[in-house]
Amino acid sequence: MRISRRLAMQSMALTASAVSGCASLAIKDSIFDAHCHIIDHRFPVIANQGYIPPHFPLAQYLQETKPLGVTSGAIVSGSFHGFDQTYLKAALKALGPQWVGVTQIPNSITDNEIIELTQMGVKALRFNVFRGRIDDVKDIVSLALRVHAIGGWHAEIYADAFALAPHVGALSKLPQIVIDHLGMTQKGLPALLDLVDAGAKVKATGFGRVDIDIPQALEKIAQRNSKALIFGTDIPSTRAKRAFAPSDIDLIKKVLGPSLSRQVLWSNARALYRLNEGALKA
Repeated sequence: MRISRRLAMQSMALTASAVSGCASLAIKDSIFDAHCHIIDHRFPVIANQGYIPPHFPLAQYLQETKPLGVTSGAIVSGSFHGFDQTYLKAALKALGPQWVGVTQIPNSITDNEIIELTQMGVKALRFNVFRGRIDDVKDIVSLALRVHAIGGWHAEIYADAFALAPHVGALSKLPQIVIDHLGMTQKGLPALLDLVDAGAKVKATGFGRVDIDIPQALEKIAQRNSKALIFGTDIPSTRAKRAFAPSDIDLIKKVLGPSLSRQVLWSNARALYRLNEGALKA
């Protein structure tokens, strides 16, 4: 899947001819944003490692992503949300059925609470290992199996994939897992690819926060499984070395080509989050 010289030259020409920083604004196809955060200070926001993110309400998110072609996506709870669900309930109600939630929950959550969250549009459980949540892998597997049995949720893990290497076998037994931000590091890439071989999905997100050869990672993951990669903006890119830029989308297109990048930007995530393709066509 090496990039052809012709494709690379075409991509560079497109970038050079576009208005600076706006190369992706001409996108005609719909995009599914599989990883974004809404930070609404009307609802509980807690400090994580001394950090409290700035106010970033739904209206601001929509203003920033409409020019990109984002029409559907997943609202993801961050470390600063803790176990609060009120912000997520409000956001999903405002956005409608083409949007889903990825939330954090305590081990003590009741079955009825899981059912309630499922009914409001939550499709996945997130384990934020990278930002301080410490769970034994057995506890992660146990809770992930429980929410899958009750609500059909899958598990999403924010971690350096290198730290997951000893647990590939256990995690691979889950019905479905998703690894955030390309697994974060170059040294984690082998473990990430092992997880992909076992059926894991990988978020092509957070390009401004990872320490990895992004084109190489995209290419290797897609070679292992063309349905594994899903795109997300990671907006508002809290604590990242650099924020999301439209050129991140261009990079995906440059590395993967038109057909495969279309899967990454739309259909792979729509299938993962079990959304009705007939309700919104790209």
